[in-house]
Amino acid sequence: MLYRLARPAIFQLDPEKAHDLTIKTLSRFHHTPLRFLYSQHLPPRPVTVMGLHFTNPVGLAAGLDKNGECIEAFGAMGFGFVEVGTVTPRAQPGNDKPRLFRLKAAEGIINRMGFNNHGVEALIENVKQAKNFTGVLGINIGKNKDTPIEQGTDDYIACMQKVYPYADYIAVNISSPNTPGLRSLQYGNIFDELLSALKKEQGQLAETHGKYVPLAVKIAPDLSCDEIQHVADSLVRHNIDGVIATNTTLERSLVDGMPHYREAGGLSGRPVQLKSTEVIRQLHRALNGAMPIIGVGGIDSVTAAREKLEAGADLVQLYSGLIYQGPGLVKQIVRHI
Repeated sequence: MLYRLARPAIFQLDPEKAHDLTIKTLSRFHHTPLRFLYSQHLPPRPVTVMGLHFTNPVGLAAGLDKNGECIEAFGAMGFGFVEVGTVTPRAQPGNDKPRLFRLKAAEGIINRMGFNNHGVEALIENVKQAKNFTGVLGINIGKNKDTPIEQGTDDYIACMQKVYPYADYIAVNISSPNTPGLRSLQYGNIFDELLSALKKEQGQLAETHGKYVPLAVKIAPDLSCDEIQHVADSLVRHNIDGVIATNTTLERSLVDGMPHYREAGGLSGRPVQLKSTEVIRQLHRALNGAMPIIGVGGIDSVTAAREKLEAGADLVQLYSGLIYQGPGLVKQIVRHI
């Protein structure tokens, strides 16, 4: 209710300024009595996925808390797990502004942020400070924009080595449309080489740190049926622990003619809902139970969350739905799925 009252004022701000203000406010409020504005007590809906125990299957998707500044605050909202990042080995400013656009009529968002973040070392320091967070923490890793695709594996390995001791699972982002050439990592030999290198490093890190941290790969919604099958085959062949479906889409048919619809970048929110669910359904068939699926893309209601789960997802994540609906959406889904 409080968010519904505040949203008109928030939506008067530039989207990126509103985002930055939200992150700063949550970070400042969390250790004060004002945390009651967003804290929620939710019934337990425990699930075990990738060998991890989740208090409920509803998580925060990567991209909202890129630098891990509000982990405890999002935990207080009732999320069973929080995924921070995408983080890169070195800090980078991302793409030129403006780079974030609301499509209000469609409850969608277009972004071309370009992995703007403070770098992996800064994220780790923030993770260390989140001592009261008791949920599952995922850390989403990517490559720096100026790293050639041919050397991209080096960036993923560098990030993986840094975050491994602090993550409950590691998400590998190879599907953002906003880093040139990144999506090419989803195809052919380069995909297999990346997965092979990541799996080898995972084994070495597990031995070094005495714990096994699952790997999940995040894929795009703009894959053909054959491409989904190939992705599934590669994930199974390399014993990847999970898959996140999906990232943002380049498709614009459902927002044609709306303000900002021609802006470059990835489209999220309600317009990607059906597309994402169909990818999950096809992926579920192709995997045949070989690994769990984390479903994300346009979840803005209990019904949308149930559709993802019925299509084959084991967990779900929110981003744009949280922006448009507020923390109450987490409570609704947890209570009724």
